[in-house]
Amino acid sequence: MGVHTYSPDSLASNRHPGNHATPSGKLSASVGICAYNEEATIGSHLQSLQRQELNRVEVVQIMVVSSACRDRTNEIVERLRQEDDRIELIQQPERRGKASAVNLFLQEARAGTCILVSADTVLAPRTIEHLCLPFLDERVGMTGGHAIPVNDPSTFMGFASHLIWHLAHEVSLTAPKLGELIAFRNIVDRIPEDTAVDEASIEAVVTQKGYSLRYVPEAIIYNRGPDTVSDYIKQRRRIYAGHLDLKKTSEYKVSTMSSPKLLRLVSRSIRPSWRSIFWTPGAMMLEFYARLLGAYDFRIRRRKPYIWDIATSTKVAFKDDPSIAGDSAVQDI
Repeated sequence: MGVHTYSPDSLASNRHPGNHATPSGKLSASVGICAYNEEATIGSHLQSLQRQELNRVEVVQIMVVSSACRDRTNEIVERLRQEDDRIELIQQPERRGKASAVNLFLQEARAGTCILVSADTVLAPRTIEHLCLPFLDERVGMTGGHAIPVNDPSTFMGFASHLIWHLAHEVSLTAPKLGELIAFRNIVDRIPEDTAVDEASIEAVVTQKGYSLRYVPEAIIYNRGPDTVSDYIKQRRRIYAGHLDLKKTSEYKVSTMSSPKLLRLVSRSIRPSWRSIFWTPGAMMLEFYARLLGAYDFRIRRRKPYIWDIATSTKVAFKDDPSIAGDSAVQDI
């Protein structure tokens, strides 16, 4: 397919699901990556996909949807595309929100399993295999991976990022809430273009079709949480407003919306150390404040933040941890 530029009205109406198995009998997977000015991380991210150790799964397509990128994102993707014919680049001339980019991927995905992954992450070597194997159970419609931040937990913001993803992990062990890295059967035609929570919107579609969700803690993905209070609030505020909108429009509520469950988990997360004792309440106050602002945006301002300001402190290459980022050649792209 190569490189394509899409206009806003180019979505086809006759899309059909892809093939679930390759000629060799393996589970087929199309990977979608939505990118906006990701030059710091897109090279490491794609190389972590290329290094996946696969046995019963075959990645047949790696599609980057570049939304009006003004940096070197397209150049880096194009360089890697010359070496790997699975990589495809779709360029959107204007930024229309992540959901719009997701819909372009859904239109073009040709495998039986669709995978959506954030461009500012790095995958552990067997993540894709772990993520896709649950689809051998015909009742499973969607899976999600286990996000682990690379932030320094000895700083307050690093502690807050580790805590929020730890809570998401604990909740998902019993009531899956899937995000950052998801896989789902190729049964989703499109999602609302004004949603700010694309993964949760896909959850709603999959469960409404009668399939179950599966959290896969072995499918590890490394990400970077916000390193500033303002970026943290910006990110968490937008997500909560999106979840409130999804609850209203689709009558679907993600499991992490349950405040009593989160508070019980928080109380069990406190450890006998001064950081845990003092920073845990501080991190939860920050989360509560961000949720208040998200509720204000949704209920009072009637705002749908589906095109959002980037939390710039999350867009940093993983140069500080070679064991995660891979060999030094990754950083030379």
